Amino acid sequence: MNDQNAEIPKKFRDWREARRFRAWELHLKRWTQSQIAEALGVTEGAVSQWFKKVREKGLQSLRSRKGGGPKPKLSAKHLERLPELLAKGPEAYGFRGDVWTRARVGAVIKKEFGVAYSEGHVGRLLEKIGWSRQKPAERASQRDEAEITRWNEETWPELKKRPLTKGESSFS
Repeated sequence: MNDQNAEIPKKFRDWREARRFRAWELHLKRWTQSQIAEALGVTEGAVSQWFKKVREKGLQSLRSRKGGGPKPKLSAKHLERLPELLAKGPEAYGFRGDVWTRARVGAVIKKEFGVAYSEGHVGRLLEKIGWSRQKPAERASQRDEAEITRWNEETWPELKKRPLTKGESSFS
């Protein structure tokens, strides 16, 4: 049994749902499918599918449904707890250095919650909890900041302002 003659709702969940019910209203006023499609900015095929649904399952089949897809493996509660765990730092989980990578965060998620994710998905989770992507600056451990500063302030300005002499190569 279907409810093709049931009353059209007054409130809609979204504009797409409203458009489907408007199509049905126009159908009841004896508009053709092509007229309905043109008026609503959709294809005739879309209108045809909507009406087929109504014939098979009733008017309520035009209602919007919640999206499908798998349920998240990591609960909202766990996701809320993740920043607190990461605040302990990578070394608290046995990693060398104070840098979080997606792989490391994935390992923490696996250890703490028993859920495995790809590095790409770990990146999306980090974005969701407000962590920005960061690429650590790779610097040599032998780097001497004082010497670099001295060179930038004393040697570089001298090199920069001295013009090349005739026959001198800039690749010396």
